[in-house]
Amino acid sequence: MSDPSKQPEAPNPDTDAYAHESELEAHLQPKRMYINMGPSHPAMHGTVRMKVELEGETIIKADPEIGFLHRGFQKSCENVTWTQCLPYTDRLNYNSAMMNNFGFLNAVEKLIGLEIPERAQYIRVIASELHRMHDHLTCVGATALELGGFAPFLYAIEGRELIMDRVTELTGARLTTSYGRVGGLNRDLPEGWIPKTIKSLDKIQELLVEVEGLLMKNRIFVDRMKGTGLLSAEDALDFGFTGPCLRAAGVDYDVRKAKPYWVYSQLDFDVPVGTHGDNYDRYIMRLEEMKQSDRIIRQALAKLPSGPIIVDDWRIALPPKPEVYGTIEGVMSHFKLVMEGIPVPPGEVYDSTEAANGELGWYLVSDGGGRPYKVHVRAPGFPILSAIPQIIEGKMLADLIPTFDMINMIGGEVEQ
Repeated sequence: MSDPSKQPEAPNPDTDAYAHESELEAHLQPKRMYINMGPSHPAMHGTVRMKVELEGETIIKADPEIGFLHRGFQKSCENVTWTQCLPYTDRLNYNSAMMNNFGFLNAVEKLIGLEIPERAQYIRVIASELHRMHDHLTCVGATALELGGFAPFLYAIEGRELIMDRVTELTGARLTTSYGRVGGLNRDLPEGWIPKTIKSLDKIQELLVEVEGLLMKNRIFVDRMKGTGLLSAEDALDFGFTGPCLRAAGVDYDVRKAKPYWVYSQLDFDVPVGTHGDNYDRYIMRLEEMKQSDRIIRQALAKLPSGPIIVDDWRIALPPKPEVYGTIEGVMSHFKLVMEGIPVPPGEVYDSTEAANGELGWYLVSDGGGRPYKVHVRAPGFPILSAIPQIIEGKMLADLIPTFDMINMIGGEVEQ
């Protein structure tokens, strides 16, 4: 029998609740979740698979897997003539196709030892900067959309369409242009193109004011961009970053200033440089670069000289049609260039230009024939994508979206 003089102990709510919680936590140990983002997930842009290991909403491990867009770019180029490589270069970064065209051609011309006419150099600068703006508008607009900003996306795409209209008039194609040629360009500026371009630039500047007004003081956008996707300048250099992502980390490197090509040394423009190396700085870099591209284009249009747009050398450039139809020399030169290709002297070269995502480098080898012996492209997107695990591991799943947007991964140049 129990002792009636002893009263039962009163429950201790603090210790009992703690014991209950501990027992519950032990029973419900969080399990790590493994998810696939992509290749069809909208935030992965359809061309990359991200295998993500999660503990709650924290990313423990991220493993980018590429290969869904691989087309054998380098071997394809080695089986056609130098000129026939151009449609392949277009598809490396389809948001700025002419920059790929001209970068490849610049390397070929360096291998030949060829200087193109001054007018062609100016037009290459103008077309490249238009496509830089096109690329950045796509990146900024898509980022805004994926963070819930539909209106700034529409403004950015309106600006992009204005550039596409001008590019279509210039090249005959909206996206993949094949506009350049070894020794110059395929065609000259169409009549009335310059005033149309200036009018489009004016409108794009108005649209950018709207985009900045909607995003730069938007608390949701700023909170999701500032302090996310951080990478130090030292790490960015170690990974091989170039372009806006490197400059956002505070490294002042731009191929147009470090190794001027075409007529960039004759034009006045600044290179924006960030400080924090986060997604917000990468976003600011692209906005500021569009303003600098606007400056460059307006100066180049004002200084544009008259003259030829391709070298007058039938060993390199196709003869004029009257010569092809009316002379034996013209038809023979045309036939040999189309069927055999340009006889590039034997040798090797590395040359680079400042593309929208960074340094676009070309390593070319010629055996003296009309087809490349070796083509290798150093695309800026590959080293930047390779840094994603270091940037994002230990951070929130939600941070992966703006980070992936701001590195601007383009499947064509990453996978080739």
